[in-house]
Amino acid sequence: MNSEKLLIHLELKQGYNKVFDRGEHNMALTAFGVIQLAAGSSYRASTGECEVALVLLGGRCAVRGEAFDFAEVGARRNVFDGRPHTVYLPRRTAYEIAAVTDADIAYNASPATRDTAKPCVITPEMTRELTLGRDNFTRKATIMIDETFDSEHFYIGEGMIPSGNWSGYPPHRHDVDNPPEEIDMEETYFYRFNPPQGFGIQKVYTPDGRIDETYTVRNNDTVAIAEGYHPLCGAPGYEMYYLWTMAGRVNRGLISAKDPQHGWVK
Repeated sequence: MNSEKLLIHLELKQGYNKVFDRGEHNMALTAFGVIQLAAGSSYRASTGECEVALVLLGGRCAVRGEAFDFAEVGARRNVFDGRPHTVYLPRRTAYEIAAVTDADIAYNASPATRDTAKPCVITPEMTRELTLGRDNFTRKATIMIDETFDSEHFYIGEGMIPSGNWSGYPPHRHDVDNPPEEIDMEETYFYRFNPPQGFGIQKVYTPDGRIDETYTVRNNDTVAIAEGYHPLCGAPGYEMYYLWTMAGRVNRGLISAKDPQHGWVK
């Protein structure tokens, strides 16, 4: 499989920056992009037949629609400056984002066949933080939308990886609905680094070798993971951040299957 089928580079410009649409890169349930707005500018759209989650990567904005007015969303300067604000919008919702400061927003969309939660803001205080792993695969996860939230498909969080550490380790996948051992969810990883010239390594592979890819990931890169084990690590000297958006057709949750070759690592 050609690596460009999973790794997407992004040169940010003002307005909506498409990373991929649903149906591309084998992603059946997810569309992803980044909205960049200068202070005083705005962006208008409709969710259509999708549910949408807007994650404030940095800056502050207002998000408004017919039945809601979130006057000031966001507090952190960038992804390394605290937990995020997230705006959730159900299907068939017109909305406007007005930038109070320069603002950077991750756009996640997934098809909705039913009415879900009403428009709302998930504040940093409403998120939960986990510390995972040990030794040089210790990392932190902040979860904004989990299986208790009334979403049809989303499970969304952020990973923060210290200098030189691994994440997604032992290697895990979520390809098959077989609870409680494993559930089927595709996943998007969007990367940032501190300092921004940093880099990391992302691997995606399947047991049969049909997919066996290793990427160098840099600032604003995205990896679309429709299937396969997907461990990653960051270069020493750099903090590595990634936004992870999982979308499950039937089930949602932090339930994955470990690669049996490496499952002995606890």
